[in-house]
Amino acid sequence: MKKAVHQNIAAWYAANGRDDLPWRNTDDSYHIYLSEVMLQQTQVKTVLERFYFPFLEKFPSLKLLGDASLDEVLKMWEGLGYYTRAKNLHQTARITGGRLPETIGELLKLPGIGENTAHAVAAFAFRQSVPVMEANVKRILCRIHTLENPSHKLLWKAAYDLLDNDNPYDYNQAMMDIGSMVCLAKNPLCGSCPLETICKGKKEPHRYPLKKKRNIPLREEKILIHHHAGRLAMIQRKERFLHGLWGFPSTETLPDGAVYIGSVAHQYTHFKLSCKIYLYTEAKYDLGGYFSLEEIDALAISKVDEKIIKVLLQSAMIIPNEAK
Repeated sequence: MKKAVHQNIAAWYAANGRDDLPWRNTDDSYHIYLSEVMLQQTQVKTVLERFYFPFLEKFPSLKLLGDASLDEVLKMWEGLGYYTRAKNLHQTARITGGRLPETIGELLKLPGIGENTAHAVAAFAFRQSVPVMEANVKRILCRIHTLENPSHKLLWKAAYDLLDNDNPYDYNQAMMDIGSMVCLAKNPLCGSCPLETICKGKKEPHRYPLKKKRNIPLREEKILIHHHAGRLAMIQRKERFLHGLWGFPSTETLPDGAVYIGSVAHQYTHFKLSCKIYLYTEAKYDLGGYFSLEEIDALAISKVDEKIIKVLLQSAMIIPNEAK
């Protein structure tokens, strides 16, 4: 039975697989590892169109990535989000000296490489006979076995049990493509699925896995822009979230003379952010540094801070040339 399923998967992949993806047409472990990191929480289209090739052009090897500064790496990551990924990528490049280890156990010791990424790098970069477990594969396994809320251990057991050990590379690529193109989260195309013969959940696919309801909290902040001698104060963030990016500081208490100029909103995966923006020109801010608009353009900043700059310029409280 399993052999027939593997044959169905192989035939489907030969006819429908996305074999034109650049990270599927290289043996360079760095290129494959980079794609795995970029594709965490990010769609293939976004990575391909805007980030993958420019990043490789700037840092063509893992060694050169490690030799670069974190600021340079974050600037190339700007707009891709989840900036901890870039920081961990940079740390891994430095720790490994530009050469990734090949075993899952050694990969797991590196910053930002969890079980999913370690398996993917082992499977695709080093052609090991191990399964991958990204969101699309997880959904397939849950539907095949009617698992509403499976444990981590149970999912990995199911993945290893179904693995095609004779053709693991194409099998893993096929499983991801089937999840992306056929076993969809909404309106799955069960009649076209090569796993249809063994899928126990095809009658009620939306039950597997159960989607957890999330209440997304709202976080409110006051942003204080210090403007002094034609320059704007920014700090380099030290906290885990947005670590290394430059941005405008938030404050609990506004000084006398601070002027409200507008607001911005932004939604992250786990919370919504609402910022009221104030401009202050009375005294110099001693933390971080002062930058012209031209210098800020060369810094790695978040989407929120980009929005804040737009509000500042639209407010006409400063003349753009002032901050040059």
